[in-house]
Amino acid sequence: MGKKGDRILKGLPATSHIQRRTAKNIAAAALDTPEQVAYQHSVLCQTSLPYRNPGLEIRVWEKRQGCVSLSIEAGRAEDPKTGEWVQLGLPFGTKPRLILAYLNAEALKSGSREINVEGSLTSFAKRVQKRAPTGPEITAYKEQLSRIAAATIRLAMSMEDRAFQINSQIVMAFNMLLTKDEHQRVLWPATLHLSHDYFVSLQNHAVPLDERALAGLAHSAMALDVYVWLAQRLHRVPRHQPQFIAWATLKDQFGAGLGRMNNFKRYFRIALGQVLAFYPSAKVEGDGRGMTLFNSPPPVKKRLAFCG
Repeated sequence: MGKKGDRILKGLPATSHIQRRTAKNIAAAALDTPEQVAYQHSVLCQTSLPYRNPGLEIRVWEKRQGCVSLSIEAGRAEDPKTGEWVQLGLPFGTKPRLILAYLNAEALKSGSREINVEGSLTSFAKRVQKRAPTGPEITAYKEQLSRIAAATIRLAMSMEDRAFQINSQIVMAFNMLLTKDEHQRVLWPATLHLSHDYFVSLQNHAVPLDERALAGLAHSAMALDVYVWLAQRLHRVPRHQPQFIAWATLKDQFGAGLGRMNNFKRYFRIALGQVLAFYPSAKVEGDGRGMTLFNSPPPVKKRLAFCG
């Protein structure tokens, strides 16, 4: 497994000197209790949203991985100024992943399905970006929040002889506003209500995440996906039964739009190296066949969950 802190994986390229130095700094910081804990639904830890903008013509996105399935149908929202229904696209990229982690945390910590995002979203973006977001960045967050709010997102989970499915929107209701910037007029919800079914499911299937890791990986949708996947997976690996995952399976889960296997491997190795810098207790090994997962502690201890 290499020296502690270096996180050099067998069969995978060594990280750079800067990455190794960053890993050591993060490993030391990881001993501290996270100031902010975010959450992601277990199904969304095992599936993924689009990496890039599919365009308005693509209205449905579906992903399945093992026993879990995700289906997203792009929605519409009424323009409060014109009264017309406006087509919104599918959520994509890093921002909806971060927004969902933020919405989940707000709901779980408050114990309420109602979330006021008008001011708190900016505060969250500032924490994640380590600086005040620019106007265009806030606009981008608001646009992706609108796409999440309007979309119909179905989650399904099969367990032995049973199947659990949420056939509704994650966001049940919202009040839509229009940004004041005439040059970038974007519809966005200032207050929203999570659906009852999703909120109950989230309470049972929320995966706690270190917000510092989300901030450090906020530049890469793939890195965010790999981090939340390992966060929900590694602590469930049997201690004496490591789990092997072939490259083809990894590509099916994380390689949307990356074409050839060699191209995917290159991007995945980079993303994995970045993830391990922020999750130094994760134990994985790679070779020419794929990756092996070993039992590892989760990035946030269970006792910290739901603590504000």
